[in-house]
Amino acid sequence: MTQGSDTGWLDGQFLIAMPNMPDSRFAHTVIYLCAHSSEGAMGLIINQPSTSLSVADLLVQLNIVPEGQSIRLPNALRGMSVYRGGPVETERGFVLHSDDFQLESSTLPIQDGICLTATMDILKALAEGRGPAQAMLALGYAGWAPGQLEQEIQSNGWLTGPADPSILFDAEIATKWQRAMWQIGVDPSMLSGDAGHA
Repeated sequence: MTQGSDTGWLDGQFLIAMPNMPDSRFAHTVIYLCAHSSEGAMGLIINQPSTSLSVADLLVQLNIVPEGQSIRLPNALRGMSVYRGGPVETERGFVLHSDDFQLESSTLPIQDGICLTATMDILKALAEGRGPAQAMLALGYAGWAPGQLEQEIQSNGWLTGPADPSILFDAEIATKWQRAMWQIGVDPSMLSGDAGHA
């Protein structure tokens, strides 16, 4: 198995779905791995925006912003997408963000200036314009049991590569999969849908 860090774990790496991904929920996805250890793995899909929910709608639903007041949100927040982070605990929210904002005992530093916070406090800070400079909000996550992700990588389900913050946080959602592939030197048009090793 290809390892992405000195520890042998893939925390802070991208998982990039191969064209032959058998699970349609993960077809053409890019996942940012937040945690990977002998106990399993957890990550967030970064290229599946919700089609039915905006950040402004979510903040109103959570009573962070009064209804009708979303117009007063910072411009960057009003234009932000809510992502489908994965099929597990789809009502639970996670914010991947730059390390210029951290909440004591709530923020998990991951790698290379990227952090994860899963509390309402970060949403309040974002709504008030005092949150991190870069952020993405996801509902749900992707999870793997011990050894499961390693097996999926061995079976050619995923490629791995360094996480690029410009891909992670930008709004060009439709091209994230292709750009993540290009970043690791793979031309997506040259990939076969058949399993096997080159």
